Amino acid sequence: MSRFKAKLFIYSCLSLLLSACSVVPIEPSGYYSRAERLHLYELKQWAFDGRLAVSGHNDSWSANISWEHEPGEEKIKLSGPLGQGGMLIRLVGDFVILDRGDGKIESSERPEEFINQQLGMFVPVHSLRYWVVGLPEPSQRFEETSSGFEQAGWHSEYKEMQRAKDETMPRKITVMNDQVKLKLIVDHWNLNDAKAK
Repeated sequence: MSRFKAKLFIYSCLSLLLSACSVVPIEPSGYYSRAERLHLYELKQWAFDGRLAVSGHNDSWSANISWEHEPGEEKIKLSGPLGQGGMLIRLVGDFVILDRGDGKIESSERPEEFINQQLGMFVPVHSLRYWVVGLPEPSQRFEETSSGFEQAGWHSEYKEMQRAKDETMPRKITVMNDQVKLKLIVDHWNLNDAKAK
């Protein structure tokens, strides 16, 4: 075999190996368990970046999402591709402030009703604060399922988990009822030391 053919053979084998490696799926890091997550009710600060898709009977949309949680306050930033169409939602107790970045800031003392009007469909933001970390809202009854739980007419399913510091946190989450379906993929968690942006 000539030197050229030998090199060509080696390069071909390497490229096949590399392409084979690229299609191997990433194994999920652990499985969902509510019982093992109870200590996360005490988590004071967290943040994540990810991608959100929301669909209803008459509408659907997707966005990049950054969510910061601090005691008594939620900051949820939604933006389209390349950062276009940004919206910042701040929840402080029962007060919501919405900033679209155009200098016009709106607010309401009825957060979920107000957010429903803005997004065009009902999204249970107060409950989502717990659901995104993999916990039922503590003030309401729930029923466990094999991969999540049902609460207040919504089904939360944790399809894939990932490691974040010493915790196993959700990576792929589906939250749905008869009217709305939310799919969330979390690309990065920041626990305890979440910083304001």
